[in-house]
Amino acid sequence: MSLFKRGKVWWYEFWFAGRRIQESTKATSKSVAKLAEQKRRRELEEGFNSVEDVRHLQIQTLGQVANDYLTSYALRHKSTTFAKYAVGHVVRILGDRMVVDLDERSVTEYQDARLREKAAPKSVNEEVGFLLRLLGDRGTLIRNRLKKEKTLKLKIPKSKAKAYSLEEKQQLIEAARNTRSPHILLSIVIALGTGMRAGEIRHLHWGDLNFEKSYLTVGKSKTDAGEGRTIPLNPDVQNALLEHREWFVARFGIADPNWYIFPTGRSNKLDPTRPVTTLKTGWSNVRKRAGVTGRLHDTRHTFITELAESGAGDQTIMDLAGHVSPQMVKNYSHIRMETKRDAVGKVWLKQRSAVSEPMLLEPQRQDNRRQVEAELRTKAKGSTGRSEGSPTESED
Repeated sequence: MSLFKRGKVWWYEFWFAGRRIQESTKATSKSVAKLAEQKRRRELEEGFNSVEDVRHLQIQTLGQVANDYLTSYALRHKSTTFAKYAVGHVVRILGDRMVVDLDERSVTEYQDARLREKAAPKSVNEEVGFLLRLLGDRGTLIRNRLKKEKTLKLKIPKSKAKAYSLEEKQQLIEAARNTRSPHILLSIVIALGTGMRAGEIRHLHWGDLNFEKSYLTVGKSKTDAGEGRTIPLNPDVQNALLEHREWFVARFGIADPNWYIFPTGRSNKLDPTRPVTTLKTGWSNVRKRAGVTGRLHDTRHTFITELAESGAGDQTIMDLAGHVSPQMVKNYSHIRMETKRDAVGKVWLKQRSAVSEPMLLEPQRQDNRRQVEAELRTKAKGSTGRSEGSPTESED
């Protein structure tokens, strides 16, 4: 045991599993510092011995584990962009700590640190997911404890997604016509008419289009359910694509099936072999010119909402949008007030009609009743005559 002072505060220093541990006790009392050092040793020993056959991993820093994790992740996933982003934040904040030194409190500290940086709760939750996967079996234990305490995930505010009205859609398209961007107008038309994600639109190839049968096939997608799905082209989308193809052929000579519909680069140096990297700048300019609030992704919400309002079934919506569950469809479709009001109005009219129908049909029902009563009286008279005549005949 080695205790020493820095100013008025006691520190401890010792070696554990080949690593030098030097930390402040934050105590001015030597006896309290001794207890803190003993507790710290016990925590490290318990963490080191909690999982068999992986002791060498327990003394690695999180930063070292992260490098190996991302290498393996890249072999199993098509895109590593978000993983690198999320793990990068984890390493920045906790990368110098040993795996054995991380526990539930470390996760809470990470959540607090990211929230102070104004990170969105949804992003923090996803980053914590990567953090726990980096820790392996230890992460599983921590996850279960946090679940039990109900502190694993931060509460996510309700979605601010919206569905654009017809007027807003027209305003966006008109504003896009007046921009110099060769991409944004077609992108908005496709997004509104197909519900495709921005990344799916950016990665469209000319070979993904079938003009003869009027549909497209989604290539690269965020989800496995999204890839390979086919979406019919409405006339507006097909005409916009045909116009864009004329511009493309005039610019590059041909519309090669392997080339991207939205080439990257500046206007004088476009490269059709690579896709445009983002549509955010063009969208931001169009949205401001149109005086419309919302995100480009809300065009997807709009498409799915319109499908739901048209009476399309969940399976049809999932096939078109590339979702994997009815719950996801429910999260995306936001039935608008006009449709809700129309539905309530139809119920009211049906009920009103049911109540007023007897009054309207009463005269007809009275005539029918008189007719039935007359027929019954006629039958009764005929039956009485036959019963009186029968005994006479038998007597004869």
